Amino acid sequence: MYHRDKRSVLTLDAGGTNFVFSAIKDNREIIDPVELPAYPDDLHQCLHSIVTGFKEVMQRIDNTPAAISFAFPGPADYENGIIGDLPNFPAFRGGIALGPYLREKFGLPVFINNDGNLFAYGEALAGTLPEINKELEATGNSKRYRNLLAVTLGTGFGGGVVIDNKLLTGDNGCGGDVWLSANKYDNHLIAEEGVSIRAIKRAYRELSGDESNLSPKEIFDIAEGIKAGNREAAIQSFERLGEIAGFTISESLNIVDGIVVIGGGIANAQKYILPAMVKEMNGIRKTVNGDIFPRLQMKAYNLEDENEKAIFLKNESESVTIPDSYKTAIYHAVKKIGVSTSMLGTSRAIAIGAYNFALNQLS
Repeated sequence: MYHRDKRSVLTLDAGGTNFVFSAIKDNREIIDPVELPAYPDDLHQCLHSIVTGFKEVMQRIDNTPAAISFAFPGPADYENGIIGDLPNFPAFRGGIALGPYLREKFGLPVFINNDGNLFAYGEALAGTLPEINKELEATGNSKRYRNLLAVTLGTGFGGGVVIDNKLLTGDNGCGGDVWLSANKYDNHLIAEEGVSIRAIKRAYRELSGDESNLSPKEIFDIAEGIKAGNREAAIQSFERLGEIAGFTISESLNIVDGIVVIGGGIANAQKYILPAMVKEMNGIRKTVNGDIFPRLQMKAYNLEDENEKAIFLKNESESVTIPDSYKTAIYHAVKKIGVSTSMLGTSRAIAIGAYNFALNQLS
């Protein structure tokens, strides 16, 4: 991770309505963000807005940036900087060479990746992963975690994986993607149909019979008793999302085996989502003969629950005598995994991920 690095990197949070530009140095935002309209239906205005935003940021920093690095939704050929057809960016129909375009405009290296990957990278290098390891050290627990699976719950179901400080991008730029995984309740459906804004809205309509077009925030307010509505249906909507997400996360963890971090706007309802998610992760599987196995080899803990977090942090290692020796070795007999919400905040984690990704590519 690039602490005390004098280089700065220009970043962009590319939403479908607005673009938010900033600059990162030493893993910190060094200016107040610049916000401009995205113009997703007009290619000329959209590109003009991107160039204008980066120019404004460059005028506010005191050195020449080392690179431009940011998240942009896919489908895309991120390695070559090509953004494909996007439903929320009709102007990009047919594919746009956004990376090469910005390289020509600014004469700087340009790195683009998806938000799930960069969110995971930020949390792995400067957020949840190092913080958990710091807490383990403080309790005298010698266990350390090096791998992380991060997912974002929002318009879609995003994901990213970091293995020992290295971002898993994949040969086709699809490493860590979870949205196309099988849906727990219908394996012909993608997981995202149960883990997204549209999924929460649909679930509440089905469970409550209320056909109003309520937002996830409004449904959360109903669950909290702040807004009138079917409170039980609202809570169950978030629990169902947690269960479906937990199913996909469990399938991924059997390969990744690392800490899980949850981000995105819907993660604000973690008090309803995480218990259902962790319950699913701690479920069982069976063989044809009826033998029962845990859903995961590791016990999952909700780190937003203080009691569960205390158990997770507890040192349960044992000392095992080395044969023909008086020496001992540490034996971590109890396998644990923690599930946490973002410690940095989703947008900040993505920006820090973009910064570190750029400097790592330049090294």
